[in-house]
Amino acid sequence: MDQTATPEAPAIRIRGLRKDYGGIAAVDGIDLDIARGETFALLGPNGAGKSTTIEVLEGYRLRTAGEVSVLGLDPAHGGLDWKSRIGIVLQSASEPGRYTVREQLAHFARFYPNPRDVDEVIASVGLEAKARTRIAKLSGGQRRRVDVALGIIGRPELLFLDEPTTGFDPEARREFWTLVRALKQEGTTILLTTHYLDEAAQLGDRAGVIVGGRLVEVAPIGELGGAEARVPIVRWRDQDGVRHEVRTERPAELVASLRPAQDGAVAPEHGEPEGLEVIRPSLEDIYLGLVGTAGAVALDDEEALA
Repeated sequence: MDQTATPEAPAIRIRGLRKDYGGIAAVDGIDLDIARGETFALLGPNGAGKSTTIEVLEGYRLRTAGEVSVLGLDPAHGGLDWKSRIGIVLQSASEPGRYTVREQLAHFARFYPNPRDVDEVIASVGLEAKARTRIAKLSGGQRRRVDVALGIIGRPELLFLDEPTTGFDPEARREFWTLVRALKQEGTTILLTTHYLDEAAQLGDRAGVIVGGRLVEVAPIGELGGAEARVPIVRWRDQDGVRHEVRTERPAELVASLRPAQDGAVAPEHGEPEGLEVIRPSLEDIYLGLVGTAGAVALDDEEALA
């Protein structure tokens, strides 16, 4: 693979990525490009291969097969200069507790050629009141903010966020989203993994759904699952208690047609059918549908090979 970095080249380029553990594929043939300046959300259930994929991209885990380029270089051979261009917020971290927040950030800032201002970063993660507090005395959510601060102190071109808002309260999550949007405006490329679908919807330009080590869908957030997955669903019970469910682009017309007696669906005196509801599928509904379908297909494939 051509490892030459150009402004037009994607920040991340993956072809045929595979990682095996004991002959079992944790990541199985992933192809993906992530553009510079893009925020990409990698979604999937636990054990789907998200963390393994990200660890390969970060240079912390060697791949079994495939080609990978991150900021124009193979992460398996990335040196200190390359590492200074990326920021990482791990799913869990254990920072030394004996240093204060400011001391820890000032220490890490010295590792980078063009770090952010320490006090600016402390303010951006909402820890001004805790700047002189030892990390050991912080709450779990506050420690998580320190992790985020350490990930951005080096002014990275590419930022890996692995479940970044775990332990955040709702207000802290909103503040973090504002920070991520500011980083994006500066041109930072962001690869985000999260179990919060609203977070992916708020921050992501595109999303990929990984199930069983395979990417089953990659699309802009608003197009994930395709147009059919977003068609509203009308549900109701008829006078015999039979459950009905219809997907329709015109739910209001369908609901109106159910009010008079029609094919025994409902008697006029009942007004509207029992249990009537109109559902517009959310991102979570679409995601769960993709995961469920992919899991069913994988199970069928395994049974066919048995």
